[in-house]
Amino acid sequence: MARITASVYTSHVPAIGAALDMGKTTEPYWVPLFAGYEPSKQWMKDNTPDVIFLVYNDHATAFSLEMIPTFAIGTAASFTPADEGYGPRPVPQVIGHPELAAHIAQSVIQDDFDLTIVNKMDVDHGLTVPLNLMCGSPGPDDAWPCPVIPFAVNVVQYPVPSGRRCFALGQAIRRAVESYDEPLKVQIWGTGGMSHQLQGPRAGLINREWDNAWLDKLIADPKACSETPHIDYVREAGSEGIELVMWLIARGAMADVAGGAKPTVRHRFYHVPASNTAVGHLILENN
Repeated sequence: MARITASVYTSHVPAIGAALDMGKTTEPYWVPLFAGYEPSKQWMKDNTPDVIFLVYNDHATAFSLEMIPTFAIGTAASFTPADEGYGPRPVPQVIGHPELAAHIAQSVIQDDFDLTIVNKMDVDHGLTVPLNLMCGSPGPDDAWPCPVIPFAVNVVQYPVPSGRRCFALGQAIRRAVESYDEPLKVQIWGTGGMSHQLQGPRAGLINREWDNAWLDKLIADPKACSETPHIDYVREAGSEGIELVMWLIARGAMADVAGGAKPTVRHRFYHVPASNTAVGHLILENN
């Protein structure tokens, strides 16, 4: 049987991708941020999975405002880096895992979650920046260390899914993975956040205290964390802080939620600023 070995949580700030692509990682502004991910890159080398199930949000590249699925699973054999207005990022094509993706779709839909099945889509910085932070910077002719199943969540156009729904979906994804009849090691990643607001009178909002208290709760009491109402994310973490509900999908897939042992915290990192965003990062290993 396949199993989820760990969950990874990280922001996916587009400016991080720009810093990588433009060779700015050694500039004083960026050095502290990238230093915080050095332990993660080593951990990833030591714990490379067979598949990554990567939860992110599309930024009007694969989906426009004309059609926005709440949850969309990529079932293709490969996914091309998107052109977000300045050309595709110079990163490898993302290789998918159609067999596991199709199995998860079948299982989760039969478990009463409505997924949109996507057989062709480009993937933007929401997916490629986390891969860079965890896996380094392979060139476009190289390869990421393992296949990736993209899982896009609408946190752009209201109404967006509740934290409770995302947490329960993570549990359904865990059940789906564990029913796959092949001994795959799977990591599930939740990306986006932390506190930030991109527009309006509160543009640039950062709430360090709230961010770190939310991380504490995500680790220690994920069910309670999943009950955080939408208005709290918006009021305390800014309009784009709602992206944190995607972390709850990854947390819901961990073993302790289903009665297993508490996960081990392998790395935790928090940094301000990266562009106008608070960056949070966490690695949890199943025991």
